[in-house]
Amino acid sequence: MDNIAQNFLYERINQQSSDEAVAWLDQQTKKYQDQPNNRSFYLIFSTTARHFNTTGLVLSDETIQKAEQIRSGWDLSQWDVRQAARTYWLLQLSADSFEEYRTVLDRLFATADVDEQVTLYAALPFYQYPDQMAYRASEGIRTNITDVFDAIALRNPYPAEHLSDEGWNQMVLKAIFMGRPLYLIQQLDERRNSDQARMLIDFAHERWAASRSVTPELWRCVAPYLTEEHLFDIQRLLEQGSTLEKQAANLAIEESENDTLKKQLANYSPSDEKSDWKTIGAMCNEQ
Repeated sequence: MDNIAQNFLYERINQQSSDEAVAWLDQQTKKYQDQPNNRSFYLIFSTTARHFNTTGLVLSDETIQKAEQIRSGWDLSQWDVRQAARTYWLLQLSADSFEEYRTVLDRLFATADVDEQVTLYAALPFYQYPDQMAYRASEGIRTNITDVFDAIALRNPYPAEHLSDEGWNQMVLKAIFMGRPLYLIQQLDERRNSDQARMLIDFAHERWAASRSVTPELWRCVAPYLTEEHLFDIQRLLEQGSTLEKQAANLAIEESENDTLKKQLANYSPSDEKSDWKTIGAMCNEQ
């Protein structure tokens, strides 16, 4: 996959960069492939910004489909030419062991500025030793820098594939706390779990106790685990909530696997405005 991804990125770079910039990248790639050394690898990664700009990638339907074929879940909608060039360079890195590979990447992460960190984390799906690299994602989601957090959590297939339930749940909770759009987290529904549901309901109670709001998207994560114990929570949404909260409550009721809860809420008329989680998420983040 690495060579295919490299070639795909090179095509994007070549189409949207100057001849001089592409020639420089070709020259550095050949030098590194002929005589790999860590010092030059670090240097070229850090100087890429001098040669490539931050113009967004031009994405045709064919390009989007090809990216998905190369790597399931690969979303280039927020990528720019510089990020593509940096990622292309990262894919040149090879190592005989995970420890050697980790040493090089750890140094890059340690010295990276915010823009470079975005590239490094968005590239997680393409690193060698993907299982062992989960520590990097777990560390990254501790950040309070929105762009860096988004590079890991949003539009990225890596967390759903490699984070433990504990790490995944912490990431989703952090996304809610930071006000990030949950609908852009890949495989959000597939990774729902009972521990996460308990954590998020506790979080909602804490927010309500402090007279603060809760994103309607939260209820997407807990819907399959709602029981009659949560009757008053759903009633609160249906009676006092905003339009989006009422829509979220109705969707959560539909997805709940608890028949007792559904019967207890049968007297509440569903909202006239039908919606889905993606629409609710998008509207939440427009407000």
